[in-house]
Amino acid sequence: MLPRIEVPSPRPSLQGEGGLRPRRDNPLPRERVRAERAGEGLATGRDHRLLAIYIHWPFCRSKCPYCDFNSHVRESVDEARWRQAYLTELDNFAAETAGRLVVSVFFGGGTPSLMRPDTTAAILDHIAARWPLAADLEVTLEANPSTAEAARFRGFREAGVDRLSIGVQALDDDALRFLGRGHSVAEARAAVALAALIFPRFSFDLIWGWPGHEVAAWRRQLGEALAMAGEHLSAYQLTIEPGTAFWREGVPAAGEDTGVALYELTREVLAGAGLPAYEISSHARPGGECRHNVAVWRGADYLGIGPGAHGRLSRNGGTDATRGIRAPEKWLAKVEARGAGLAERVPLTPPERREELLLLGLRLAEGVRRDGFRALAGVEPEDAVDRAALARLAEGGFIESDAAGLRATPAGRLRLNAVLAQLLA
Repeated sequence: MLPRIEVPSPRPSLQGEGGLRPRRDNPLPRERVRAERAGEGLATGRDHRLLAIYIHWPFCRSKCPYCDFNSHVRESVDEARWRQAYLTELDNFAAETAGRLVVSVFFGGGTPSLMRPDTTAAILDHIAARWPLAADLEVTLEANPSTAEAARFRGFREAGVDRLSIGVQALDDDALRFLGRGHSVAEARAAVALAALIFPRFSFDLIWGWPGHEVAAWRRQLGEALAMAGEHLSAYQLTIEPGTAFWREGVPAAGEDTGVALYELTREVLAGAGLPAYEISSHARPGGECRHNVAVWRGADYLGIGPGAHGRLSRNGGTDATRGIRAPEKWLAKVEARGAGLAERVPLTPPERREELLLLGLRLAEGVRRDGFRALAGVEPEDAVDRAALARLAEGGFIESDAAGLRATPAGRLRLNAVLAQLLA
């Protein structure tokens, strides 16, 4: 018997969001662009020529009380030194991935909008000099909506960023103060409006489920958000993670009944407005899905550059998992001394890789694609799970299996942690 609800996994640490439509006004110089599209290989995750790149900027102005990401507050940052370290680590990976087609670059954090636009431009130029780029390359950068950071938007656009992901989090000033955000609702609205003018594509994040969060208030906020939204919107449930300030202070998560109501309302309202959920917390118009995250969830290779960044690289018929040193200064020192700041690089065993592909793929509404899973794991999805549990879950209406693949139903995604626990027992 599955629990009525298991909190849907919050924003994954596998970084970011993105989209699938080709750009209409590429700001990159012509020599940066190769006229080749990612095509079906990215759609299935099976083409190992394709590569996504994640750049982790670990610094923030302040630490939000709910945040368990690898983010740090520093009085000052030697940006020239950090810029060179990113270029050096890119060089370290370039040798073994030469010729791979880069389909997305994602700047996450931390708060990448604290980075100077010329640093962003230098990183993008360096990537373009070492790898061929897809003609429909997407470059996303996460930003806070404070007035100071919004002043840099045009600079990021000129650097080559064509998609901005803005951390709005709430359209209520009291909620923003509770969440420890350093901006107001007015600043958030202004930042989103400015992004819509400057960038071909933009998205913003919202958080739901804080203590006392009411369904009626959330419905109003969703309506306000839709009036501002473009083709993509993310809505994450507040979870109280160990080690965060909220955890230490004993801040309670939303009750189960409230969580169910807010989650279902989110999916209903956004789908009704033409932004259905294509993943647990991600909503988009058709073609507006997050390119970077979709690639990761489908099992494509990606580089993790920067402190604490994770990556996956195919090699010798298997897949290596990489992880950068978390502490920013230790990562920086190791890059300067040895050319890379990795804490570890380990080959995943076939069972580990199959389990990872299932854990990631079942987050998506499309589920685990049979052809992609077979190409990456060497077996059918059903061969990687407990078949008796699969039969029970299918009979209960939580899982569907057909010629296309294996997917969780809406009821199954609401209880995804419990579904996965049974499938992978």
